[in-house]
Amino acid sequence: MMILVTGATGSLGRHTVDLLLQSGYSVRGLSRHPGPGNVVADLSTGVGLADALAGVTTVVHLATGANSHDSQQTRQLLRAFAAHPVKHLIFMSIVGVDRHSFSYYRDKYLSEQLIADSGIPYTILRATQFHSFVARLFTGQQRLPVTIVPRFSVQPVAVEEVAERVIELVDAGPSQRVPDFAGPEQLSFRELAQQWNAAHSRRRPVWAIPFPGAAGRSFREGVHLSALPGDAHVPFSAFAHEHAQTKGL
Repeated sequence: MMILVTGATGSLGRHTVDLLLQSGYSVRGLSRHPGPGNVVADLSTGVGLADALAGVTTVVHLATGANSHDSQQTRQLLRAFAAHPVKHLIFMSIVGVDRHSFSYYRDKYLSEQLIADSGIPYTILRATQFHSFVARLFTGQQRLPVTIVPRFSVQPVAVEEVAERVIELVDAGPSQRVPDFAGPEQLSFRELAQQWNAAHSRRRPVWAIPFPGAAGRSFREGVHLSALPGDAHVPFSAFAHEHAQTKGL
C-alpha cells in the first residue's frame, strides 16, 4: 500500500509520516518544496498532483490552506482523483466546523462536504486545537511584559496522539465521519497562559480580551469544544514543561 500524506512537513504531518513508516507502510510526502521522501506538488493549483498520486491507494489529507483556502485545495485533490482514483481518503478537520461562525472553520466544513459528496471512500476526523497551536500564541509574545489572550476556553490535544489516531484510521479503512478526538481538559486561555508562564519561570500578568463578532460568540459558546473526557491523555501543562526543558523559551 502506497500512502500519500499532504501537509507532510507540518507538525501533524511529520509525526504521521514517521508513524506510518514505523508501521511498515510505503509513504510519499506531498510538499511544495523538494526533500527526502517528498514529491513536489501544489495543492492550490493542482500542478504535480498527477505524479504525486501515481500508484497511491490511500491519501491522508493533512494540508491546511491559508486564508480559508482549504476547500480550494480539496477541490484540486478531488479533481486529480478522476485520473488516479484512490481507495481511501482521510481528511483532518476541526471540532465544531459545522456549527461555527469562524470563516476558516466554515471553509473546513465545506471541504468535508465536498469529500462526502465525491463518491471517494473516505474518513473524516475532527480534532481540537493542538498544544503547539496554543503555544504559538505565547511564544510570539515572549518579549512582552504581559501575555494577551482571547477570552474563551479550548481543549488542547497533543499532536502525537492525533497522529496515532490517524494511523488507526488508515488501518481501519473508510469509516466516513468518526468520533471527535479531543484533549483531556477544557481550560480558558488565561489558565493555559498561566501554566505556560509557570513552566517557563515567567512572572507576568495575563490579560484576557474578547474575541469580536459572530466568531467570538461561537468561541464563547464552546462550539469548538468536545465532550469530556476526551480520548487524548497528555495535558497542556505536560507539554509546557517539556517545551521549557527542550526549547528553553
